[in-house]
Amino acid sequence: METTRVRPPHFTGEFPATLIELGRLRAASQPDRVVHTFLRDGEREDASLTFGQLDQRARAIAAVLQQGSAVGERALLLQPPGLDFIAAFMGCLYAGLIAVPAYTPGRGNLKRTLPRLLSIAASARPSVVLTSREIEQFLRPRAPELPVSRWCATDALPAGAESAWVPPAVSGESLAFLQYTSGSTSAPKGVRVSHRNLLHNLEAIHAGFGHTEDSVAVTWLPAFHDMGLIDGILQPLYGGFVSHGMAPLAFLQHPLRWLQALSRYRATHSGGPNFAYDLCVSRIPPEQRATLDLSSWRVAYNGAEPVRRDTLERFADAFAVAGFRRGALYPCYGLAEATLKVSGGQSATGPVYARVQAAALERHEVIDATEAGDGSRWLVGCGTPPAGLTVVAVDPETRRPCGPERVGELWVRGPSVAQGYWNEPEETSHAFQARLDGEPEAGPLLRTGDLGFLRDRTVFVTGRLKDLIILHGRNHYPQDIEETVERSHPSVRQGACAAFPVDVDGEERLFVAAELDRHAPGVRASTTPDAEERLDDIVRAVRKAVADAHEVQVHQVLLLRPGTLPKTSSGKLQRRACRQGFLSGSLSTLQAGPERQSPGHD
Repeated sequence: METTRVRPPHFTGEFPATLIELGRLRAASQPDRVVHTFLRDGEREDASLTFGQLDQRARAIAAVLQQGSAVGERALLLQPPGLDFIAAFMGCLYAGLIAVPAYTPGRGNLKRTLPRLLSIAASARPSVVLTSREIEQFLRPRAPELPVSRWCATDALPAGAESAWVPPAVSGESLAFLQYTSGSTSAPKGVRVSHRNLLHNLEAIHAGFGHTEDSVAVTWLPAFHDMGLIDGILQPLYGGFVSHGMAPLAFLQHPLRWLQALSRYRATHSGGPNFAYDLCVSRIPPEQRATLDLSSWRVAYNGAEPVRRDTLERFADAFAVAGFRRGALYPCYGLAEATLKVSGGQSATGPVYARVQAAALERHEVIDATEAGDGSRWLVGCGTPPAGLTVVAVDPETRRPCGPERVGELWVRGPSVAQGYWNEPEETSHAFQARLDGEPEAGPLLRTGDLGFLRDRTVFVTGRLKDLIILHGRNHYPQDIEETVERSHPSVRQGACAAFPVDVDGEERLFVAAELDRHAPGVRASTTPDAEERLDDIVRAVRKAVADAHEVQVHQVLLLRPGTLPKTSSGKLQRRACRQGFLSGSLSTLQAGPERQSPGHD
């Protein structure tokens, strides 16, 4: 197959076919231009990289890797957030190795995070680990099971190592990295992303965001996940602009740091998952909002998890005082299997909403609601597919495109669709080689597992196919129930609820698990009769809110301690793990509300 080549902005001559060529071209044309800075503690700028320095460091790392690893072998990246990760990732590519970014376990979370790392390593079978001296000294003796014979500390390279670098024999079809999925609905799988996939997706993001060389980005997103890696690290290399990064923990501890960096650097582009915007509204008080200047923020993208209209509107209202414009809100949709972006709007147009009848949506029908209320649901449009990508809503049973105003599984075709899963032929065949009934010659499509529909080419995502809850023949989207639970009582934490079905006496029943705020009754102190009564009040509020809004009864409400609801390393809710935790008794439950005894109305 002929390689599709994409011309990065402001380049002339032959198009680069790989990220190696892209990096070399940037270093040759703009060697002294800063592309990345890193903010220690999310505030102090203490290091930066120019295009020339990034190229030099990548060549040095690649030269060392080439001494003991062959083209196509895998390299496990265990780097802390910062410039060393960026150099290590590019060094893998420059060596012709397949990078495997992964979360780096620390002293406080080794027991929880090491099993996932071992799972990734067992799948990828890396020949080398790229890390720092400090991490190697800590982790190597504590993880003897890692199937790796060689460790390389990228902060201890010999001087002048870059002179030994030899350009590897790779093409646009060669794999650049394995993106291990978050495991929100299944075990993590390594998505095989090629240089060609990356270049096409980088161009799609560049065009949709309206990037120029004068763009300024700020990112706190984890670099070992697709959004943080591609948008936070590779997009500035592609577009020729600067990005200011901070560690995810710096943002999570103090969300104000993110917006302060946007204000200080006059940033034009930044974003994150939906929960990040909720966190800013809840944790940044009005007096601090007034100290910010967000008037330069042109694209505030929101993706990686369901995008909520209420979140967008609350954020726009809360930070209008800081000059934030509602038109900057940029809902988007994507997944690792499509490299990253599948759809998004055009910059400065603002979000598109649809208010539909909830009862019709349960039947997979899309009917506009004429009035707001419990019988309607707001959906957020996630923009249109970029040039070269096709998105189709498909009936997963008949494999035929859905008719107008019908919900189906979203299938995707185009150069951004990855090459499949690493060493998972059956999973690859199912997800990446789907064909529409009656159109075998049209070529394979990617089955996303997401439900949605298209209206005027705008993609609306309604939920996950595997997460649908079916009660007495009616389809219920768990995120709708979870949003109702979050609003039912002030002690329920935002973004920390899970709705899932459990078979009880041969019938599916609805269960809800909800984390409580750290100040809620019984969270810190020992349980007292007064605290128990207040917990009972929360259970009753949850039951009533769900019954009123969805006409279903919650069989049991589980109130959890803060931070104990199962989530992926990127913060995505794991409903299946939550269900399994309930069945095994491993959830950290403060109180389990009594089971519903009478059928009621489901």
